[in-house]
Amino acid sequence: MGKEFKLISFSDHKMDAALKREREDFKRRAMAVPVVENKKRKVEDTGGSSSKKSASSSTAKSGKSGPAFTSKYSSGGSNYKFGVLAKIVRHMKARHMDGMDHPLTLEEILDETNQLDVTGATKMWLSTEALANNPKIEVTPEMTYLFKPPYKMVNKKELMKLLKRKDLNGEGGIMYDDVLESLPNAEKIVQTLTTNGKIIQISRPCDKKRVLFFFDHTTDLEIDGEFVKQWRSISVDGLDIQKIEDYLDKQGIRSMQDQGLKRLPMAKRKKAQANRKKKAPKDNEHLADVLEDYDERGKKVQS
Repeated sequence: MGKEFKLISFSDHKMDAALKREREDFKRRAMAVPVVENKKRKVEDTGGSSSKKSASSSTAKSGKSGPAFTSKYSSGGSNYKFGVLAKIVRHMKARHMDGMDHPLTLEEILDETNQLDVTGATKMWLSTEALANNPKIEVTPEMTYLFKPPYKMVNKKELMKLLKRKDLNGEGGIMYDDVLESLPNAEKIVQTLTTNGKIIQISRPCDKKRVLFFFDHTTDLEIDGEFVKQWRSISVDGLDIQKIEDYLDKQGIRSMQDQGLKRLPMAKRKKAQANRKKKAPKDNEHLADVLEDYDERGKKVQS
């Protein structure tokens, strides 16, 4: 315990060689050891700082400490108003499909759709713009509202009447989707009419949508069974067109090509005659009895 310890600084110029070697060996060992945990901590620290920065930036933009709220979620935003309108249109269509065709006021519609908490501005927008200009809503003179289907029909008789009128006018058929939107219980009615042969369903090749047509049975012809039997008993297998025409000629039946209109030869155009030169009349022959001759001095010459 009587030993004395002397503090030696690494910067001392009088440091012996052994201590210098130990110092250099310690530095080399320290540099060789990988520091993995420190890197992870740095990454975690940078991630936390970036999240904090993003949170602070969002807070600064919103001006609130909580989540940012935009106008579309508020009661006066456009998305909210159009959501109210869509709910009204769906409800009016459902009423029409249930057979309820009496009109409703705006307050009654909002009551049935559980939307009585809408603002006055939204109500004003619905009454003056949205419902008045909506193609699916009909506005009565009393400012009440009804669903406006593509076609006004309530039963299958009116559907048949509409299809028959379109067939007579040459307007074709009507879209099956429009019937579904116009006629209550449309699927069942259309299926029954198709099974009974009253209407025809045809799918359009462009989009596979079905079109309904009136099935006109007045053009159906009743053919005698004996005629059908005789027709089917005739076989023309192995006969070409020329042999069939020869057979018809022997039976006194002319082929269709002989019954066609004969083309008349085109009349030749007459060439326009060359313009004859018009003979100019002799000078003053028509004034022979009137004209008089004068000499150079202006005296009348006696004839």
